[in-house]
Amino acid sequence: MTESLETTTDTTDSGPGGYAAARLRLLQEGSRSGPPRRSALAELTDQWLAALLTGGARTAGIDRGVALVAVGGYGRGELSPRSDLDVLLLHDGSADRSALAALADHVWYPVWDMGLALDHSVRTPDEARATAAEDLKVQLGLLDSRHIAGDQALTADLRTTVLADWRAQAPRRLPELHELCQERAERHGELQFLLEPDLKEARGGLRDATALRAIAASWLADAPREGLDDARRRLLDARDALHLSTGRAADRLMLQEQDQVAAALGLLDADALLRQIYESARIISYASDVTWREVERVLRARSAARPRLRGLLGGRGGRSGGRGGAADAGERSPLAEGVVEQDGEVVLARTARPDRDPVLTLRAAAAAAQAGLPLSPHAVRRLSTAARPLPVPWPPEAREQLITLLGAGESTVGVWEALEAEGLITRLLPDWERVRCRPQRNAVHRWTVDRHLVETAVRASALSRRVGRPDLLLVAALLHDIGKGWPGDHSVAGETIARDVAARIGFDRADVAVLATLVRHHLLLVETATRRDLDDPATVRSVAEAVGGATTLELLHALTEADALATGPAAWSAWRGSLVADLVKRVAAVLAGEPADDWSTPQQTTAEQERLAIEAWRTGGPVLALHARSEALAPGEAGGLLTDGLLTTAAEGLPGDEATGPEPIGVELLIAVPDQPGVLHTAAGVLALHRLTVRAADLRALELPSELDAAGAAAGVLLLSWRVAAEYGSLPQAARLRNDLLRALDGSLDIVARLAEREAAYRKYPRRRGAHAPPPRVTVAPGSSQLATVIEVRAQDAPGLLHRIGRALEHTGVAVRSAHVSTLGANAVDAFYVTDNSGAPLKPMHAAEVAQKVERALTSPSDT
Repeated sequence: MTESLETTTDTTDSGPGGYAAARLRLLQEGSRSGPPRRSALAELTDQWLAALLTGGARTAGIDRGVALVAVGGYGRGELSPRSDLDVLLLHDGSADRSALAALADHVWYPVWDMGLALDHSVRTPDEARATAAEDLKVQLGLLDSRHIAGDQALTADLRTTVLADWRAQAPRRLPELHELCQERAERHGELQFLLEPDLKEARGGLRDATALRAIAASWLADAPREGLDDARRRLLDARDALHLSTGRAADRLMLQEQDQVAAALGLLDADALLRQIYESARIISYASDVTWREVERVLRARSAARPRLRGLLGGRGGRSGGRGGAADAGERSPLAEGVVEQDGEVVLARTARPDRDPVLTLRAAAAAAQAGLPLSPHAVRRLSTAARPLPVPWPPEAREQLITLLGAGESTVGVWEALEAEGLITRLLPDWERVRCRPQRNAVHRWTVDRHLVETAVRASALSRRVGRPDLLLVAALLHDIGKGWPGDHSVAGETIARDVAARIGFDRADVAVLATLVRHHLLLVETATRRDLDDPATVRSVAEAVGGATTLELLHALTEADALATGPAAWSAWRGSLVADLVKRVAAVLAGEPADDWSTPQQTTAEQERLAIEAWRTGGPVLALHARSEALAPGEAGGLLTDGLLTTAAEGLPGDEATGPEPIGVELLIAVPDQPGVLHTAAGVLALHRLTVRAADLRALELPSELDAAGAAAGVLLLSWRVAAEYGSLPQAARLRNDLLRALDGSLDIVARLAEREAAYRKYPRRRGAHAPPPRVTVAPGSSQLATVIEVRAQDAPGLLHRIGRALEHTGVAVRSAHVSTLGANAVDAFYVTDNSGAPLKPMHAAEVAQKVERALTSPSDT
């Protein structure tokens, strides 16, 4: 029956003021939130828009043949506080165009006057269908169309035809929708791993949840329903809280807003908020994977069935008999005991008895990962409900199947996620619960803690041929950060947990001890190699004592690389790899019985370094050399030489063709200068002035042969080796660097004043809000060296940081014997080997005072 517009009743003040007041009261109600508030807000908005339509229809002289339709999120009744209003003014074509335009203006303008975002259109049903056929996003919005006011039959007819069109066109449109989802995921990333996630657009977000509704409406496939509605509700709740806390229609959850959003949702802190969001995103992502796989299977089966049907009917080109196409879908190929492949998935055999076979879960997972196939969600669900628990300790077969699963490479991830979706991982490894979906607030890390552990195992599988015990490597990779779910040092906590887990899964005492050592010291090699002086015997001896044996060292070396590769691109490079390899070689020699002192000879000076040092001594000033670095080259290997900004070949020393091969990741800058106070911080200041970012640095003293000096004294030259990259634009010319360094050393260039001017200029412009960096921390590393005191500085990386540290150390009166600078993402971790004026290590109290003074100087840079 057609509803007359004259009979529509106004249940609220149709003016913007009345709606605004009612809306504000609703949003301020503390007792109503979540789905009830979203529904109430949609209902309130429906009443307002219905009144506007009625009033506009009277003014325009239209009494029937129009309807106001909510589409998209508004159509679903899911209005967040700052959501757009997606509205369609539907008409049957009988109204005069000018009258229709007047009606539309009567509805749209009050919405705009309220400051609400409006996505609007005016169409007939045929026009709406035609637009939907051309624009997939329009069609998806119409799938959720809901009548607000006016001619209800008009809305009902549109819904019926749109759904019929969608189901008829699904074989063509669903692949298009899948492609859109994949493109969106590439642009916005995966919601379950992002520190500042987009709740709507990222993979596993609200857009994907809407896509699952569209797939269900096609009748081709349906998503796993377990937990999906709750996951979607939690994301919507988070978006509501974000809208209310910011007052904006925001979907991206920025770091500075997370504590406030968490409080609004009654959660403990921002980490609890992120973990809840990650869990929700993981459910939606897994449901999406399963559903899209089912869509592809159905479409593939339909495509294969058509030629078979033509063959049965005697059609040209078809088969008259035999097996093929869809008939093959039912074939089951055995993979392992109780496990078979069917239609591209791993399922349980008909004879499988999960209640009597406790190893079946791991056997099925290992078989799926080794075959590179997904685990059927039905099989995983059956295992979760019927599988018999494993005895403790595990039988050998269970441990072997776990290792097989971990060693399968990339395909391990999808299988692990399938087990996670049904809670099977925490059933197998109860300690996993504390790291599941746990965020890592470190820009270097790409993944949550649990995903990082799985990724490390994936990386370790590629290194398994380098070690004699690949089983221990894979299990150590899976457990190395397991302590991050507990308070305190995660390596210390992880050692205890690793012992328990290793014993639980059936390793003997000796293997348990090795795994515990690997977890306890999984950061030892990379931290020592990049932050300590490898020529100091104490450095090598301390690592050898911690590792204890050659087998453990071999495993730790592979674990270090796998861990760094799984962390992110900033955590590993050829440079770091070469430093770790050098340390491993030295430690291996000590473990083989060689004295540590045999490795304490000064680093081998290259011909170029010696040439630079001699030239610096003869000229009495700094000498520079710049080498282009690429990821394929380790420090000291041949590379391009930059002279006054021109790239030349190292062999010829002449301008050459454009460089080919690996893309340069920075430049190695060598500076030789006669030994004098302040060289380190002065050089660092010059680099900061030229907007060169220091990625790594090393300082050491060279003693040139005494015959170079007429008085017969040894000539001292400082050699600084830097890895730098241009912060903006191209690299400066070497001649300009040298001239500024020369002026800075003789005092004619005031580095401090120049850097202060630049910082003051920055302060004139507003900066984007971001996470507040923790304060710098300066400590004394006890027992790290017998020849010097090691002062370690951890701080937020910033232009001029190394300059400020160097000046602070100089003001304390200590001498910097060597420096080891490393940058990981936004964090700088620098180690300085310092001595007193006599060349001896500092007394404990003096060392503590130096650390305190440097920390104060970094906290208040103006004091330096």
